[in-house]
Amino acid sequence: MAFYSKDVDSAFHGAGAKPGLEIWCIENLRLVEVPKSCHGKFYSGSAYVVLSTSVLKSGPLEHDIHYWIGNDANQVDSALASDKALELDAALGSCTVQYREVQGQETEKFLSYFKPCIIPVEGVYSSQPRKVNGETYRVTLLTCKGDHVVHVKEVPFSRSSLNHNDVFILDTASKIFLFSGCNSSIQERAKALEVVEYIKENKHSGNCEVATIEDGKMVGDSDVGEFWSLFGGYAPIPRDSALPGQQLVDSTVILFWINLQGKLSQIGTNSLQKDMLERDKCYMLDCGAEVFVWMGRNTSVTERKTSISAAEDFLRKQDRSNGTHVTFLTEGLETSMFKSNFNSWPQTAETKLYDEGREKVAAIFKQQGYEVKELPEEDVQSYINCRGTLKVWRVNDHELSLVPVSEQTKLYSGDCYIVQYTYPGNERDESLFYAWLGHGSVLEDRTDVIFHMSAIADSTKGDPVVAQVSETKEPTQFFLIFQTLIVYKGGSSAGYKKFIAESGIEDNTYDEKKTALFRVQGTSPENMQAVQVDHVSSSLNSSYCYILQIGTSVFTWIGNLTSSRDHDLLDRMLELINPTWQPTSVREGSEPDSFWSSLGGKTEYPREKEMKKCIEDPHLFKFASTEGDFKVKEIYSFTQDDLTTEDVLVLDCQKEIFVWVGRQSTIKSKQVALNLGLKFLETDILEEDLSLETPIYVITEGREPPFFTCFFEWDPLKANMHGNSFERKLAALKGKTSSGSAPLRNARRAYSRDTTPDRSRSRSVSSNGWGRSVSPAPNISGSQLKFSGNNNASSPTPIVRKLFTGSSPYQDSPVVESTTQITVPADSPVVEPSTPPLNENSNKIDPSETTSNSLIYPYQRLTVVSRDPAPGIDVTKREAYLSEEEFAEKFGMPKAAFYKLAKWRQNKLKMALDLF
Repeated sequence: MAFYSKDVDSAFHGAGAKPGLEIWCIENLRLVEVPKSCHGKFYSGSAYVVLSTSVLKSGPLEHDIHYWIGNDANQVDSALASDKALELDAALGSCTVQYREVQGQETEKFLSYFKPCIIPVEGVYSSQPRKVNGETYRVTLLTCKGDHVVHVKEVPFSRSSLNHNDVFILDTASKIFLFSGCNSSIQERAKALEVVEYIKENKHSGNCEVATIEDGKMVGDSDVGEFWSLFGGYAPIPRDSALPGQQLVDSTVILFWINLQGKLSQIGTNSLQKDMLERDKCYMLDCGAEVFVWMGRNTSVTERKTSISAAEDFLRKQDRSNGTHVTFLTEGLETSMFKSNFNSWPQTAETKLYDEGREKVAAIFKQQGYEVKELPEEDVQSYINCRGTLKVWRVNDHELSLVPVSEQTKLYSGDCYIVQYTYPGNERDESLFYAWLGHGSVLEDRTDVIFHMSAIADSTKGDPVVAQVSETKEPTQFFLIFQTLIVYKGGSSAGYKKFIAESGIEDNTYDEKKTALFRVQGTSPENMQAVQVDHVSSSLNSSYCYILQIGTSVFTWIGNLTSSRDHDLLDRMLELINPTWQPTSVREGSEPDSFWSSLGGKTEYPREKEMKKCIEDPHLFKFASTEGDFKVKEIYSFTQDDLTTEDVLVLDCQKEIFVWVGRQSTIKSKQVALNLGLKFLETDILEEDLSLETPIYVITEGREPPFFTCFFEWDPLKANMHGNSFERKLAALKGKTSSGSAPLRNARRAYSRDTTPDRSRSRSVSSNGWGRSVSPAPNISGSQLKFSGNNNASSPTPIVRKLFTGSSPYQDSPVVESTTQITVPADSPVVEPSTPPLNENSNKIDPSETTSNSLIYPYQRLTVVSRDPAPGIDVTKREAYLSEEEFAEKFGMPKAAFYKLAKWRQNKLKMALDLF
């Protein structure tokens, strides 16, 4: 939140306190706030300041500032907008990234705020109401470029403006025409249709016809004739003259120091080091197509204004293209694009300036009477039904062998396994395959297990989800489907045995007669593990409990930083490993000598609380891999609509990544998709220090699991449409319900007996309760990374259908009673449970519902700590019973806006108010 001082414009008072957009325009040399009803409408004769505020998954707010300069804006207003952007940054604790946006050359991040597009208006912004006159509707011709965000530009209404490469929109009083150049992409045509819909709703109040014209196809269609008549009759569009090769800007990267007078002094080129940047100075990094201004944390606002002006003067004098993007960074907030121009940028940086700025702003919050507290961690939850069937195979000498049911929750670190998990989905059984790579496994086994898993999955009905995971890097979902898991040292693979024999390494495969140390971990009885670690005292950690087995003697060791929950898991795990054990329990600090002697003597081990790494918000990237070239481009403010069927995308969630493969993409093999995921990890685009052992999921369009869709506001009807992107959008725009938009899922017969590697079939669903190294994949050679930017995204959690009675840990799952017995005899045919249709939006409470039935309670009676709790309410939706006024007061937004947020964001806001 911006605070008021003599150095900050009063128009910024209170700015940045709530998530969303805030926009100001320069009018008569002062800032005026632009009402939300006018957001996205920019006048070419004006200059604007735009603040984007978002709630990070880790809790705090994040701010990005853009100042937008119209093509006809005067220099005074443009300079003032730049200064005001810097003032706003100072008001927010100097912890923002600032961007200069020029009309027609806006960054994709800026355009992502105003989907589907912005269409600048001629003239100058006025905060006074405009008089509406009876002017004749002005026919306009627009060109649309871009496949995920659209640059819309008005061009002269003339046949000469048309070409074969672009997509055009002709907007007339009664009809909107979409003209697609024969060389334009399907994705561009689809995005242009979104612009058509936007124009139809905003300029025609939804009342006009839409016609699509395809370049080069002259048929007896009245729309085609009408379109060309507006240009004076049909005439062929001339072939595009050979476009000159794209002019490459000099690839030399130059670093300038900017002195207090605004003079630039070159101090380095290309081979740059981070220690060239001094915190009491400002610098400009000229990368040709992009320019950065870096401002040390010890510089003043005046120095920063001078450096920004100097950079803009430099670009003007060099007559640089308007397409040159300029980004302003404060020390500690460097983007990955900026850091990529330096050699050996430290991976572990000092405390981010952002955190320091946040502390300052937090102090101001409290001074002004605002409550400030950190949001609690999210609980581990499963997004899929965990009453499924588990099968495990071990790879050995190029072949697979089925692990007996009694042994399938015991894995060995010298081996590799395929795990198949089959669970009831919304309309049919779903399958999930994991290739688990033990830390001690050999390359040959790793190659085999991934090959076998990919081949099985590619031949299995329903395009199952596949994942590659490594020991110690398993995703939460992996542990939940096992419920309990024990990982032993050693293994039985022939490859592993041969390796240790040739290397002269002692075989440490677990044996009850030998000494063994197990670390117990997890969050609940449905998610607990015992992992065998080296039996030395340095393996201990005060944050965990351990089991020490010395032949027939057993110790349990309880770390000083453990909780009663950890102690409960320790007792349960003891029972599972060996129910006959009678352990001696010791607390940290009171160990007998025999305990230490069995571990080879007492040494130092971690004694401080183990802190979890802060997980940033997910990022979505588009792959564009061609011969000898590997490109990825970030998609900002992503939504489900960005999952276009012609594309392959990766959702980077840091702890795991998801490779999403569109039905009409060129990728047809799970193996190739896994390779792309590995290549993404190798590039580490956002400088997140991603491990090459980060779990990689591969997901096919139309078969997205809930633990993927939870990152989006998911509409299953959109996910299951036939046709390419353009056909789908056109069908939606025209309201068709023909086969061109028929759901894929309903067109397929539900099945539950997929063939498995041992030729057996899954026949039943067990009743075990709810919630339960570098890959050998060949690299893509000769590749070169090209990428752009970084930042965050949002979207809400979907519904998980509940097929069994009882309670689900996923609190928003609607209960669907089933009278059908799920487990069936082995010789009986599988019968699908009969359940009533489920409303996909049933987990969302319409704000109007709570007012219409008068179920309104004051905030004090709805909190989890209330002394007089409201009776008979849905405790998972406490906020829904607030009045509209009190809701807006507590949450800082109306209910409608709140329910559009991502589910985890909703929960964090509710936690902060003791409503969750």
